[in-house]
Amino acid sequence: MTPSPHRIRVLIADDNRAVRRGLRLQLETAPDIRVVGEASHGADAVDAARNEHAHVVLMDLQMPLLTGVEATRQLMAHPGREHVAVIVMTSFATDDYVYEALDAGAVGYLLKGYDSDNVVEAVRAAAHGGVAVSEHVVRGVVREFARRGNHPLEPPLEVPLTSAEKRIVATLASGVTSTESIAEALHVSPHTVRSHMRTALRKTGSADRTQLALWGARNHGWLTS
Repeated sequence: MTPSPHRIRVLIADDNRAVRRGLRLQLETAPDIRVVGEASHGADAVDAARNEHAHVVLMDLQMPLLTGVEATRQLMAHPGREHVAVIVMTSFATDDYVYEALDAGAVGYLLKGYDSDNVVEAVRAAAHGGVAVSEHVVRGVVREFARRGNHPLEPPLEVPLTSAEKRIVATLASGVTSTESIAEALHVSPHTVRSHMRTALRKTGSADRTQLALWGARNHGWLTS
């Protein structure tokens, strides 16, 4: 997806007016983001996203007329889907909700009340092809990706990870997320883990450990081959 070189166009879809207002106020503090509309139900969200040429949609799950998952599925089925990214924002951290949203085509899953401060960075990541998954659900997501086993065996282009970096990313993607736990699992020092983690983040273009864990889950076959 290639957003406007000037500002990221964002649509807010939530049936709670106070939530929409809070998100709008937060997003409008960012000079590179423009809120192009709001929607209070899923059907309006689909129409508004298309009509306003939104780059990113912040999508609630539970809305009248059309759920957030179904609205996401409809947006992804549209010929212009390559120009929009959906970030689900909800209060539900249940694995089934997360998998359903990601299967529908969402690139992000954030929890209201926990991830509100991360919305601006999540929008930027999604607009440039990244992912934005709450740390409160990331373990379930990487476990599900690993369970499906549909990961490429060929090395990703332009990602020359060393064997040590591959081991650390693979361990992270298995659901072991703390520096100390990774160090213990691999019998290395926490300093070594932090050092290799920094270079792996840079090489993969991941903004944080959550993105790196998801990248590792998607490329698990190559990392462990």
